[in-house]
Amino acid sequence: MTSEARRAAVAAYKERKATAGIYAVRCTASGEVWVGAWVDLATIQNRLWFALRQDAHPRRDVLEAWRRHGESRFSFEILETLEDEASPYVRAAQLKDRAQHWREKLAAKPI
Repeated sequence: MTSEARRAAVAAYKERKATAGIYAVRCTASGEVWVGAWVDLATIQNRLWFALRQDAHPRRDVLEAWRRHGESRFSFEILETLEDEASPYVRAAQLKDRAQHWREKLAAKPI
């Protein structure tokens, strides 16, 4: 890849539209569910799986379930996407509120 093509690829990545929303991580072996909110749903699964594979996830209960049951018993699901909001403060409040709603609905833990 030439440096010009690389710069173009980086610029395209930075300009892409991020979709905020709520997601769930499920362990099918134990039935445990964790719900979280993130500003870019397209990147969060890779981030979570990378941390778990490196044995470095901050949530000990998720990490213990990952160690016990393995990656194949985990699934990732997008529960809700939020409409674009001009204000990051409003979006942050919406993410927090909707994540709490889904945790209550699914009897899930935060991630």
